[in-house]
Amino acid sequence: MNLKQGVTTNHHGEQQFKPNTTVAAIIHHQGKFLLVEEIEQGKTVYNQPAGHLEKGENLIEAIKREVLEETGLSLSPDYLSGIYYLYRQDVDLYFLRFCFVIELTSYLKGKANDTDITATHWLSLAEIKAKTFELRSSMVLECIEDYLSGNKILLSHLKSML
Repeated sequence: MNLKQGVTTNHHGEQQFKPNTTVAAIIHHQGKFLLVEEIEQGKTVYNQPAGHLEKGENLIEAIKREVLEETGLSLSPDYLSGIYYLYRQDVDLYFLRFCFVIELTSYLKGKANDTDITATHWLSLAEIKAKTFELRSSMVLECIEDYLSGNKILLSHLKSML
């Protein structure tokens, strides 16, 4: 690997495809899901607490950081409900999303540390479906439906070589 003015290059070259790796959290308690309200391209949208994997960070660290930044809550995931691959034509980007589940024993109210988040909401599945056109991506509802169907991937299946 060569470093030249902050640019990293390696034998894979610039032509190697690199999807955006993201993490998301389904935070659930008694039939309600914690979603964040944010502004994307001037529109209000709803999403799970989610964001990009940062350099030098493993997936568990990434989801803990994103949940803390977007909800103000310090939580740890219980398991993964799925791994998703999506192309968003509107932004011409590919995303590889790891969706984690956090089951709570009580409703928690936090305060976002991220200025892009305008509010957090506990919503039922019906309320989320009513906001289908306001969801940040189709993965929001798909992840919730997969969670509700019982999909579980143990965290022990994630290996980090950092």
